[in-house]
Amino acid sequence: METPITMASLLLLFISFLLFLQSTKAVASTTAGSIAFTTLGRSRYSFDIFSLSIASQSDSISISISQETQLTDGVSVNFNGFFPSSNSLLYVSERNGSHHLLLDLLPSIEQVPLTHHSVFSDSGKTRFDVTPNLDSVSMKDRPSLSGENLIYVSTHEPSSSPRKSWAGVYSTHISNLKTLRLTPDDVADFSPAVSPSGHWTAVASLSVWSGEVQELNTDLYLFRTSDGSQRTFIEHHAGWPCWADDSTLYFHRRDDSGWWGVYKAVLSITGDAISLISVDRITPTGFHAFTPAASPGLPGVVAISTRRPDSEYRHVELVDVRNKGKYSYIEVTRNVKPFSHHYNPFISPDGSRIGYHRCRGSSNGNPPLLFENLKSIAPEEFSLFRFDGSYPSFSPDGKHIAFVGLPGVYIANTDGSGSIKEILSGNAFPTAWDWKREGVIYTSYGPDFASESTRVDIISIYVGNNNNEPVIKRLTTGGENNAFPSPSPDGKWIVFRSGRSGHKNLYIIDSMKGESAGLYRLTEGPWTDTMCSWSPDGEWIAFSSDRENPGGGSFAIYMVHPNGTGLRRVVHSGEGGRANHPAFSPDSKKLVFTSDYAGVSAEPISNPHHYQPYGDIFTINIDGSGIRRLTHNSYEDGTPAWTKFFFEPKDVSESLKGSAYCGFDDCHWLNIAANDNEIDGKSC
Repeated sequence: METPITMASLLLLFISFLLFLQSTKAVASTTAGSIAFTTLGRSRYSFDIFSLSIASQSDSISISISQETQLTDGVSVNFNGFFPSSNSLLYVSERNGSHHLLLDLLPSIEQVPLTHHSVFSDSGKTRFDVTPNLDSVSMKDRPSLSGENLIYVSTHEPSSSPRKSWAGVYSTHISNLKTLRLTPDDVADFSPAVSPSGHWTAVASLSVWSGEVQELNTDLYLFRTSDGSQRTFIEHHAGWPCWADDSTLYFHRRDDSGWWGVYKAVLSITGDAISLISVDRITPTGFHAFTPAASPGLPGVVAISTRRPDSEYRHVELVDVRNKGKYSYIEVTRNVKPFSHHYNPFISPDGSRIGYHRCRGSSNGNPPLLFENLKSIAPEEFSLFRFDGSYPSFSPDGKHIAFVGLPGVYIANTDGSGSIKEILSGNAFPTAWDWKREGVIYTSYGPDFASESTRVDIISIYVGNNNNEPVIKRLTTGGENNAFPSPSPDGKWIVFRSGRSGHKNLYIIDSMKGESAGLYRLTEGPWTDTMCSWSPDGEWIAFSSDRENPGGGSFAIYMVHPNGTGLRRVVHSGEGGRANHPAFSPDSKKLVFTSDYAGVSAEPISNPHHYQPYGDIFTINIDGSGIRRLTHNSYEDGTPAWTKFFFEPKDVSESLKGSAYCGFDDCHWLNIAANDNEIDGKSC
């Protein structure tokens, strides 16, 4: 018989874990530059974990909506919680720009003296950072605690080929710190759930990813939690598993009609023999139900997230399935915060409380300028920042940054001082500063994601030095969909893409006189060449193109000399893959870009809306060698910029305070038409 681990002994193990982490901290060396990029809507999340008490009787369940408790501290983004006990909380937090796994002891627990080992102590709460030290930047997600083992998802090990997810399930022993990969090589596992006994872990598994951004069509597998052995297939087309007991699993899937539903799987596990006895849907069509949670302490009850036709918000409900065919639903969060999205419920082992995460703030206007410092994989080369604005670009002197708000073009000081200034209203994209003429910014004015025949023009905006009104000049006079301007380092020319031939190819014009002074065609063909960037040394122009399979949706990054010679491919993310938005390093020896090269890192439905929940930021040498992944998350990262100036966290406004805007969307493909209850076909 296994000896049960007490909370006190568990805390002592965590103390040794902390001491090890503190002894392995690295010192960053001098940095050469900074990279800034955009994450769709991320600064507006401001998630915290909340809980409500559950009162259960033999024939009824009730929720005390007046006693909602905020369990996390209102700092950064806190999500995907797990109750190791009724008086402790394990969760993910994006502190200091990277994923941390934090353990909080909740106020009612008997306190153990922790002295300086406590990461946080306030109001009777004690916190431990239990993030495994894996010697690399990576995503950590869906943590749970099984005995002395921390079970979680990590992306720290690269896959062997492009577009294969790096997400794998790992186990770290909290006393000896031994880490074991439980997921086989070249397989991606998401959403691990450990059985109540701790013997088995269920995962949503993906062997091949075809670019899905809604449902991943994962399969349900079981394996031994101790070492990943006895891996057994259970069910096709199943995600987000959770255990009710050691023979009952719940999961979600989307059926042929388009409705998401929660299903119950009954297993027979005898020794090494595992078999599936039955699968039954427990939620009907007519509304979406997903991300189930269950607990042995609340038998016959399942927590679910829902999107019902009469609400635009995601809410948590309880389903009482004890009377088969007469299931009852208990609203949980809609009675507390009816106009907020609530994500990924979880239930305490004794069934006394239900947890979830939601935005802690309220809509109160636009959030402030945000530079959030992230841990860099190469601190000797660059610092890394997430920026709250699309298509950022740095001025040549590093003092200003331009970006777009879709609509609007704006500039701000990189040190966070002063106010943000709008220099152009209406829709425009991207931004690029002239290298020689001070205060000149180039952009393309018109609709984004438009066809070749849509009117879009390259313009220059002279900002001036004395707060004068911006001076706007149109540089393209012919053709359609002229976009993505990038100036040459000598300030004489601009490369851009245009749809004037019926296809999007690259052209060069005079930076001051524009198209009236002549037009040079750089690329030609029945494909799309776009998102061009001129190298600081003037030797190369990088761009993204689908020329290997025009119209197929796959984009690779190419380089060509400004005279049209030397065309070569730099990086391709495999069949159907995307590599976009290249920008050169200050020394012109590397490119930074966004790509699905590392596949998708989590089930998309578990997050807010992202058009492309697979985008991460990478760098690569211009000869195609040395690809490196810079960001690890399940969001959409894109439109990077690279400046020669090194910004330390203290140099920029990086605090998340004041940015609890909560103005993000739930996944668009969960929308339900108001009249006929049909599912909206929009893609997330």
